Amino acid sequence: MAKTNDLAVFITTRTASCNECGEDLGRRAWITLTEDRDAFCLACADLDHLAFLPVGDAALTRRSRKHSTLMAVVLQWSRARKRYERQGLLVEEAALTQAEQECLADADARARQRERAAGRRAELDEQYVARFAQKVRKMVPNCPPQREMLIAEHACRKYSGRVGRSAAAKQLDGNAIQLAVIAHIRHAETAYDNLLVQGVERYEAREQVRENVAQVLAQWRGV
Repeated sequence: MAKTNDLAVFITTRTASCNECGEDLGRRAWITLTEDRDAFCLACADLDHLAFLPVGDAALTRRSRKHSTLMAVVLQWSRARKRYERQGLLVEEAALTQAEQECLADADARARQRERAAGRRAELDEQYVARFAQKVRKMVPNCPPQREMLIAEHACRKYSGRVGRSAAAKQLDGNAIQLAVIAHIRHAETAYDNLLVQGVERYEAREQVRENVAQVLAQWRGV
């Protein structure tokens, strides 16, 4: 959506000339129009330093708008639709460069997320995780929806040394599964991680949240 104070640049369908410098601009010239319908080339309109960003990339357009102090909407008359249609934006070169860098960073971040997700899936024995999750849900039927899958996936990473990979857990031992549930509660439902960040020793931090963990575990068990 164009801002109300956006300048407009028109791509002509007929030959045009600049009312200020007198240059013959030919057809498909890029001009601005005054209220009196006088045409000015981009140089005379002080817009020739702007870079053209075609329509099509919403994120790049949004960010370019954000960073560009001066901009103009580029419009062209559609004979078929009998209206002006947006072709893109003229924005400051520095703004476009910054917007491109931000979009590239996002694309790289998304690619890294996909790689990490693929790696996590490769580490998991899906059937084992499903069985582990079923046991978790049976043990703590009142835990939040889908939480059993989080606990199972976290506990069952191959080669991780987490409790879910122990021999007892591989046999779906109740005590090992309870340890996985407690570990999840400690991290997700208490201030345990914040205590560690503050420099509290691990065993002391566990002691501080022990009662909180027990309360949450009892709630999830429904007792």
